[in-house]
Amino acid sequence: MTKHNIYTMSFAKVYPNYVAKAEKKGRTKAEVDEIICWLTGYSQEEFEAQLVKQTDFETFFEEAPQLNPLRNLIKGVVCGVRVEDIEEPVMKEIRYLDKLIDELAKGKSMDKILRK
Repeated sequence: MTKHNIYTMSFAKVYPNYVAKAEKKGRTKAEVDEIICWLTGYSQEEFEAQLVKQTDFETFFEEAPQLNPLRNLIKGVVCGVRVEDIEEPVMKEIRYLDKLIDELAKGKSMDKILRK
């Protein structure tokens, strides 16, 4: 089975797109970082180290210190696919992140995004 191209793409190359999407809608880089750290369990320093290392998406999620147990509450459609129906683990994590960034850009409060 061939891996999807996103798996081998550097997270650091896509990260500015997450930030730009949020900032275009009046949100901040700090909020994007908070979402990423909430989802993965990385501290801000650990997250920044992953960016410097140009870690690929697959490794980024595999090395995540503690994937948030509340992430299974993330529901909805990303790229025409229901997040909760994705079976491949790495793709599911990527789409969880995509969905959270979408929610941020749509103006949801951080409490709701972080499932508090």
